[in-house]
Amino acid sequence: MTLDIEKKRLVELLEPLATKEWLTDSILNNVRFIRSSRHFPRHPLVYEPGILIIAQGEKIVYLGNEIYKYDADNYLVRTMPLFMELETIASPEEPLLEIGIKIDPVMISELLIEMDPVSPISGSMPRGVYSSRVTKVILDAVIRLLECLSDPVDGRVLGPQIVREIIYRVLCGEQGEVLRLLAIRHGRFSQMAKVLNRIHTSFNTKLDIETLAEEANMSVSSLHSNFKTVTNTSPIQYIKEIRLQKARIFMVQDGLNAIDAAVKVGYESASQFSREFKRYFGHTPADEAIRIRNFIGSPFISEAASA
Repeated sequence: MTLDIEKKRLVELLEPLATKEWLTDSILNNVRFIRSSRHFPRHPLVYEPGILIIAQGEKIVYLGNEIYKYDADNYLVRTMPLFMELETIASPEEPLLEIGIKIDPVMISELLIEMDPVSPISGSMPRGVYSSRVTKVILDAVIRLLECLSDPVDGRVLGPQIVREIIYRVLCGEQGEVLRLLAIRHGRFSQMAKVLNRIHTSFNTKLDIETLAEEANMSVSSLHSNFKTVTNTSPIQYIKEIRLQKARIFMVQDGLNAIDAAVKVGYESASQFSREFKRYFGHTPADEAIRIRNFIGSPFISEAASA
């Protein structure tokens, strides 16, 4: 098949699998399908590590002043939990269709043991997200994955091996070094992944930079420098953004008021929470919750759980 034919085949296969607006689970825990029939302007979200491949539509990811576009020609690799901003370009006539594969550092380590020789790893600290050109070998593997996931038995038996193949192909490509860095337990990139995981799982507790640096076995200055490289922001600002984003989700999904949401995400002062919330989102907590509820099935809520 030519590349254009393969891309059309990708759309044909994803259309019946991505049945829900936004996220649809597959029979594999590490694979999800994504559909969006609307254009969503730029908005903040929490992304989990994964490989994202689009069959139709386009997404634009903003990490500080860095911009990453991915579409049918370019896939995206996220190597650690990151707070970013997203714009989705889609329409009812041409909905966005996407497959997300979670990144498993253990699988990467196993693959690296079998890959001999491997190219040396540079000493530079890379970003936590990259886009790269879709290759024929990756498309072929994704098509075979979607074909087998259309059948429950084929999916359970053959799916995990094809997921492994896709991750292997990414390891061999332009993003390979970034993924390999995740397998180095004591490397700086792995240390930053540990810090970000700590922030994402303990955002509602007191998080001071000295403790985060100590847990990552880094100096405070090294933490600041590496954190800025990976996320394009400072640790303190990142923690604040995570808490505000989580508070908005709690208000929309769980119906919490501003005071309860503030307490749940770790704020001790409700007035400080309201000031920082309005400064960041441009609306009061109550007005923002009402505004977001108007987006039925919106990625403002669901993207945080995507692959």
